[in-house]
Amino acid sequence: MTFSPRICCWICVLALASMQGPAVAQQPSPESGLVKWLTLEEAQDAVKKAPKPLLIDFYTSWCGWCKRMMQTTYSNPSLAGYINTWYYPVKFDAETRDTVFYRDTMYVNNSEGRRPPHDFTIKMLGSKLSYPSTVFVTPDYQYALNTTGYLDEQTIEPLLVYVVENGYRAAQYEDFKAAFATTFRDSLSAGRMIRMLSLSEALEKHRRMPKKMIIGMGTDWCLTCRMNRVSTYSDSAYRDYLEDNFYLVDLNVQSPDTVEYDGIRFGGIESQQFPFNPVVRKLTGGTFSLPSTLILDEELKRLDLAPYFIATGRFEVILHYFGDDAYKDTTFQEFLVEWNEGEMRDSQAGDQ
Repeated sequence: MTFSPRICCWICVLALASMQGPAVAQQPSPESGLVKWLTLEEAQDAVKKAPKPLLIDFYTSWCGWCKRMMQTTYSNPSLAGYINTWYYPVKFDAETRDTVFYRDTMYVNNSEGRRPPHDFTIKMLGSKLSYPSTVFVTPDYQYALNTTGYLDEQTIEPLLVYVVENGYRAAQYEDFKAAFATTFRDSLSAGRMIRMLSLSEALEKHRRMPKKMIIGMGTDWCLTCRMNRVSTYSDSAYRDYLEDNFYLVDLNVQSPDTVEYDGIRFGGIESQQFPFNPVVRKLTGGTFSLPSTLILDEELKRLDLAPYFIATGRFEVILHYFGDDAYKDTTFQEFLVEWNEGEMRDSQAGDQ
């Protein structure tokens, strides 16, 4: 999410709810589980008032796995609580004869034959008419993630977070899923984490020996913030290079601790509209996303602010672009092309 200075209301304040204790007390129903399903019309009306992603469950009356998913995944109290809080969930009969409107376009089902799909089903699923299918749609309708088949609890968790926390904006889903597993499924991941400095520690080290600085900006409750720390920043492929060329900082943007930066002391929380330490505005100009990765040069001047979760492959390119000073005479896109060409040559040489 981007903050400037208004906060999007659907950020995951209880981000770990999908992996922790119960969040919903009532008993699940066989038809709907614990999810508070809406009609397609109701969900679209709700998006206009308070933007949240849509989760559209395509089912049929004869689909056994659809029923199974209602009885398991959608009856999981924590998952249902997460979905009810951060999504507008829609349960859509893929073969209904009802007329529906989606983004002001009318969709009907005038097909003939046995089990004819609705036109809206075809629009959203294309040729992959498999049930159940689940489609995650962003509030601006500009991105839709289609999945087919039964989704158990562990399978749906990274999908939910990928859309809610804007992972789709900067990472392919397979990379995101792998990082999610490394962070939350691997019991040894915490032991492999790279040591990150507080901003005060990094600034003190910088006074004695100037180096570039990477500041991971996040909160305790942001899942993708933790993914950056555990998976991206800590990857062994470039860990030594990172520590040799940068000071790596973990900045909790909601910490009220006092820190001195650029000759000014910052502390506390700025305001209800911008509930972060005032140093965040100084560093970013007041517009940033969670998570964000800030890169400073040896003089502590801002080089770049990379938003959202960053996959390891892209982060390695970013490290070398700034660490090797390529940014001084090459655009990032030019550097990226050269990097990919080099990777391809190395791969081909390894195959010979």
